[in-house]
Amino acid sequence: MDFSSSVASQLHAGTILPEGIVIITLMSVLIGDLIFGRSSSRWLPYLAIAGLFNTLVALYFQWSNPNAIAFLGSFDGDNLSIVFRGIVALSAMVTIPMSIRYIQQSGTSLAEFIAIMLTATLGGMFLCGANELTMVFISLEMLSISSYLMTGYMKRDPRSNEAALKYLLIGAASSAIFLYGMSLLYGLSGGETNLNAIAAKITAINGVQSLGLAISLVFIIAGIAFKISAVPFHQWTPDVYEGSPTPVVAFLSVGSKAAGFALAIRLLVTAFGSLTEQWHFIFTALAILSLILGNVVALAQTSIKRMLAYSSIAQAGFVMIGLIAGTDNGYSSMIFYLFIYLFMNLGAFTCIILFSLRTGTDQISEYAGLYQKDPLLTLCLSICLLSLGGIPPMAGFFGKIYLFWAGWQAGLYGLVLLGLITSVISIYYYIRVVKMMVVKEPQEMSESVKNYPVINWKLPGMRPLQVGIVASAIITSLAGILSNPLFTISSNSVASTPILRSAIITQQIPQSNIQVSTVEDLIHK
Repeated sequence: MDFSSSVASQLHAGTILPEGIVIITLMSVLIGDLIFGRSSSRWLPYLAIAGLFNTLVALYFQWSNPNAIAFLGSFDGDNLSIVFRGIVALSAMVTIPMSIRYIQQSGTSLAEFIAIMLTATLGGMFLCGANELTMVFISLEMLSISSYLMTGYMKRDPRSNEAALKYLLIGAASSAIFLYGMSLLYGLSGGETNLNAIAAKITAINGVQSLGLAISLVFIIAGIAFKISAVPFHQWTPDVYEGSPTPVVAFLSVGSKAAGFALAIRLLVTAFGSLTEQWHFIFTALAILSLILGNVVALAQTSIKRMLAYSSIAQAGFVMIGLIAGTDNGYSSMIFYLFIYLFMNLGAFTCIILFSLRTGTDQISEYAGLYQKDPLLTLCLSICLLSLGGIPPMAGFFGKIYLFWAGWQAGLYGLVLLGLITSVISIYYYIRVVKMMVVKEPQEMSESVKNYPVINWKLPGMRPLQVGIVASAIITSLAGILSNPLFTISSNSVASTPILRSAIITQQIPQSNIQVSTVEDLIHK
């Protein structure tokens, strides 16, 4: 008893209580499906949603946890990880209702799909707090392999199989590159795996070994850039978005991206704190390429899923502005934007799911005249798309304002101006869809809208879709008005996270030294 108590006191296992709830929910879904069979599909999704809601409650009560470091330093449950773990869990919680009708109509098992999504959620949540190289890689692979399985879940659909194969091959290559970068980091640090211990060891590295550290940095950034869909590591994104089941795309566009940015902050700020200028430069190049290519190529897309794929690439470029700024406001604006991006992007995908269930297509031209047949769908999709474009007073406008202001304060004038220009470009292809739905005359309706079925919300799985659409539209609209409280929460998470505080102070020291020397020169003169 004494031995178990001492081990428990050192492990601080209660720090991963939210992940424990997800594990219990996952096991309950599998056992419920095993016992009750197909009939369990009526209540298993709601069991999963309830489990994820309890996960969010557990995360709320762990705010400013005094025992944040758990499992002998392998996991860090600080406020930064709590916020990102909350975003990952919330993205799964919103995705499950939109997938019920879609998966049931495809004839595949809903319980298995939910189990795989919960596994991906678990991997993403562990990745957000991983503080050790082994745990980073295991969490990343748990998220990645689950994503591959969900991408190819529609076994009878050739496009889904093709998307899964492309995602698997490119993802395996990126994982190998990322692992090679971590192995170099492990060797250069003298066999350390804890990120804090690595940071302490490699600060003294110079000369020939610094070249190895730079190579490690490049390989690790390549692996992270694949996860966040940054150019030129974006090749998988359009094909996977177009061929995958739409609920999977919705989860990957938010949950996987949030986990990738959490990994980027923790790994780069901690282990590569001595190379801050170098990785800032690399991410500046990635942001420029992502903003330009993502927004320009999206203009030529005819499929709305491919359009949102390139939009997702561009959105990663916007979020990287906050990462490059490296200030309180920069990190806070990243968290705030990812939170509102969750609702406006998942809301858009929910509308796309509903339209494809009724028409069987995702071509932009087929949305012509939709307002005449489905005003609710038209309104909600328009709100989400306009918010993604940054039209005031939607939430996306305030998110971009915070990001641009943080970048401007940090002296990233060129990057902010490029972000403003590409935002204007993005407004065009978002409004093109809205115009297609609203402005078209009755005689210009597409064939799909002319044959649009009668809306029946009483069909199995349709009520959760309706609730998801309305809730996403309302939150996307109100989040702009309530942006100040949400941004305050983001700021508090950054201000109370030790690794970010030390990194921000270290970054400010050179500037303060320059100012002091200048004052001393003036005094001597």
